[in-house]
Amino acid sequence: MKRKLHSPIRQHPNIHNLLSRMNTDIADSFDDNQLFELNKALAGRRWGKHRVDCRFTLNFWRKKYYLVILAGRDVRALSRTESELARLSMALFTTLFLTGCALLGLLVLYLVKSALGIDLFENFSLGIWGWFRTNFG
Repeated sequence: MKRKLHSPIRQHPNIHNLLSRMNTDIADSFDDNQLFELNKALAGRRWGKHRVDCRFTLNFWRKKYYLVILAGRDVRALSRTESELARLSMALFTTLFLTGCALLGLLVLYLVKSALGIDLFENFSLGIWGWFRTNFG
């Protein structure tokens, strides 16, 4: 059986390479729409540019091994689990940050109150003002 070569999509390098590795009967069974969709799927697997792209070939005795080190910004879409984890992490970070800011604000207000000599409760002190004056003052 001869291969179908009349369709321009079959001449595309990705499709031509894919079909050349298949059994002839199976390769001929694809129509143009299926090949177009396969081409779209294969085009999505192109490698991007990486900030760090180191490729080495190591020769050990009679065998060759390769080592690839890639690093760069991840631009892939997050999965649902990764997205939920990122949202949870951001919520936790925001909560801790706002709690820390609130505690720092309360400490500053307490030190200002103590510096002005205002006592809210008679004969009661947290000891922060005394510690602050001893160490910074």
